[in-house]
Amino acid sequence: MSEVPSLDFLNSRRSAGFPSPAADYLELKLDLNQLLVKHRESTFFMRVDGDSMIGAGIHSGDLIVVDRALPIQHKKIAVVVLDGELLLKRFIIDGTKVTLQSENPEYAAIELGSEANLEVWGVVTSVIHEL
Repeated sequence: MSEVPSLDFLNSRRSAGFPSPAADYLELKLDLNQLLVKHRESTFFMRVDGDSMIGAGIHSGDLIVVDRALPIQHKKIAVVVLDGELLLKRFIIDGTKVTLQSENPEYAAIELGSEANLEVWGVVTSVIHEL
């Protein structure tokens, strides 16, 4: 993973309008690696293909930040390998039952049986998309 350079960062909250002319000074640097990457050796960026997670704000073409060091938890979004296929889904745990849930009503949930060949590849921590 290559280093992303630090960028100038104005450290104050702004309304969605235009910034104040008095605030045309920069206070510190924003390091996107520090902001987005908690476990450097186990974090990857992946490009999303498809619209199954649009309800979670993840669109086709977006970049997701995936951390392989994080444990899977109920309702987290994860990249999983199911029967050799790489999928991006919300992980739902209900007792011993596990379901892979899309965030688009056009896609059915995948209920996993004990025979399922599933590997949790990593947990999604951030999404980056252009407006």
